Amino acid sequence: MSSGKIHPTRDAGGAPVREDSFRFPRLSLRFVPVWRRNFLVWRKLAIPSILGNLADPMIYMLGLGYGLGRLLPEVGGASYIVFLSAGTVCFSTMNAATFEALYSAFSRMQVQRTWDAILNTPIALDDLVLAELVWAASKSFLSGIAILAVIWALGLSSSALSLWVLPLIFLVGLAFAGLGLMVTTLAPSYDFFMYYFTLFITPMTLLSGVFFPIEQLPAAFQALAQVLPLAHAVELARPLLLGHAPDAVFVHVAVLAGYLVVAYPVALALARRRLLQ
Repeated sequence: MSSGKIHPTRDAGGAPVREDSFRFPRLSLRFVPVWRRNFLVWRKLAIPSILGNLADPMIYMLGLGYGLGRLLPEVGGASYIVFLSAGTVCFSTMNAATFEALYSAFSRMQVQRTWDAILNTPIALDDLVLAELVWAASKSFLSGIAILAVIWALGLSSSALSLWVLPLIFLVGLAFAGLGLMVTTLAPSYDFFMYYFTLFITPMTLLSGVFFPIEQLPAAFQALAQVLPLAHAVELARPLLLGHAPDAVFVHVAVLAGYLVVAYPVALALARRRLLQ
């Protein structure tokens, strides 16, 4: 049985490379074959996977949008289902990236020992973690596109500005994939992920303007929402779907990019400490 420690990373000549936990990531295109490997495995179950990621946000959007929406006046100058649709795109993207970066990545790292096999090749842990990050974002991108396609099909948004939601959902996927990988590299088992959902994901969903305007919250919660990545994603997506440019675009993008820029190196450092030392 494996001891839980992966063999040292080796350079192109086969010599062991000493891994320092906290060093700047060395990025390279060697992550692409690992990304492709994950894609080929996923492709076998692509349809059930997409439907699974689509079902939950669709229930929220259609159930609450058409059901509760008939009891509500306009919200933010739009019908409730239109208001909710923007939050649902971001919520769906966040969920897909989070589940992939948690459960699937943990399975490859701890249960199946796929990371162990890959790291016995010239591919470094930097490339492997980057591949997991980009793969989780790619998968969440498909989930976000599926919700966006439903929104377009139902006529809930017809503005050309809504096309800018496409790069946004990929950035959202990257940010939440990075956060998820941080948790994965700390997790002793699958059960650990419930703390992340209960203490972070669920409260953030309720505080970030997905289901109701942030302005309805007490002042303290409004201030808290300003540091939550999902809130900034919704603040960008909602105006774009309604057909007008968001306010403070660079601030919202900078916050999401900041989470990514911090989360990936931290996840990589935690992975080094767990696997290579």
